[in-house]
Amino acid sequence: MSISHIILAAGMGTRMNSDMPKVLHKIAGAPLVVHAMKSGEAVGVDKSVVVVGHGGEAVSKAVTDWNPDATVVTQEEQLGTGHAALQARAALADVTGDVFVAFGDTPFIRPETLEKMLDARKTHDIVVLGFDVFDPTVRYGRLIMEGDDLTGIVEFKDASDEQRAISLCNSGVICADVQVLFELLDQVGNENASGEYYLPDIVAIGRAVGKTATVVRCDEAETLGVNTRAELARAEQMFQNAMRAEALDNGVTLYAPDTVIFAHDTVIGRDAVIEPNVVFGPNVTIESGVTVRAFSHLEGCHVSRGATVGPFARLRPGAELAEDVHIGNFVEIKNATIDEGAKVNHLSYIGDASVGKATNIGAGTITCNYDGVFKHKTTIGANAFIGSNTMLVAPVTVGHRAMTATGTVVTKDIENDAMAIGRTKQENKPGFATKMFEMLKAKKAKQAKGA
Repeated sequence: MSISHIILAAGMGTRMNSDMPKVLHKIAGAPLVVHAMKSGEAVGVDKSVVVVGHGGEAVSKAVTDWNPDATVVTQEEQLGTGHAALQARAALADVTGDVFVAFGDTPFIRPETLEKMLDARKTHDIVVLGFDVFDPTVRYGRLIMEGDDLTGIVEFKDASDEQRAISLCNSGVICADVQVLFELLDQVGNENASGEYYLPDIVAIGRAVGKTATVVRCDEAETLGVNTRAELARAEQMFQNAMRAEALDNGVTLYAPDTVIFAHDTVIGRDAVIEPNVVFGPNVTIESGVTVRAFSHLEGCHVSRGATVGPFARLRPGAELAEDVHIGNFVEIKNATIDEGAKVNHLSYIGDASVGKATNIGAGTITCNYDGVFKHKTTIGANAFIGSNTMLVAPVTVGHRAMTATGTVVTKDIENDAMAIGRTKQENKPGFATKMFEMLKAKKAKQAKGA
């Protein structure tokens, strides 16, 4: 039996005070809607359908960039959660099995929780995700239980004082048989103050025709919805705290955990050391035994075992560091492969390049990779020595065991074992410095007198 996932992501999110759709605001480098998709993917969802509305084109791009196989459908009018879920019917017309209905602004539902909901589906037709809040003033709908059976959902505004005292609250997330879901949604009406079609109404409608319902409980934090900038900041903090705790549990050393920023997909191996104030952007893998020193920024890169990065280093997308590579302070690597044992230790930019095994790149070296229109590659062989302040004007190749003299501008290939010197000849002029300073000082004094 297949598993499907309907994600409701059509809302405008006016409280975000943003021109961008709410579900595209990011936590740990990924849009909220992507976090919601990842939860389903972790339990083996076969078909994802995302319902978009406001900013639908931008949301659709984010969805398909993450998962090209996802289906995007449009809710032309925002007429409630039940109406939104119905928009997925055509996309799931030939699908059997279970379906989750979740929300694009609720990023923290754990795969383990969804697994529990699937397990509960073995004994009940409809499964609702609930959480306990021991505060009768919180404005969530209340779940009315008789034993293991969910007998009703009462919205806060319609609840009596006795019902508001119930701690079990409705998250809005539902799991059901996909065909049953749409059959029940067809019967949902909009006879309410808002004139909208509400997804939770399927519980009462289902019970009226003999369907059973139950509740799976989770921690309230999993159901956190993001509706404001303050809630977005809180969600980011929650995510970062969870990632830091996981890294520590996995054997990663964090000297100052609160200063390290993770992306949603950061992978760090055991016995890696991450110094303070390191930022990981998306798509970073750090192998075991790596040291990332303070104030470094990494994104879209892979760092192999035993390498050292930083301090104050920047690894950009496409940076591939082999074992025991050294990347030092104020070095930037972009779309480049640095082979085993190579060193780029000071004040250098290596972009669109490959650097061979055990090669040393001197301070101030730059691969001049861009001509204003095209990017060009620099290839440096193994055991080469690139002198300080070398400009490598790509496309260019430096051979194995080759050398460049300090200050050289390399504009043509250097063969194996050769040394390149590409700088103007130095000329010393005796006494010229003194004469020059005297002339300049006299000029300055004249200007001051005139003022």
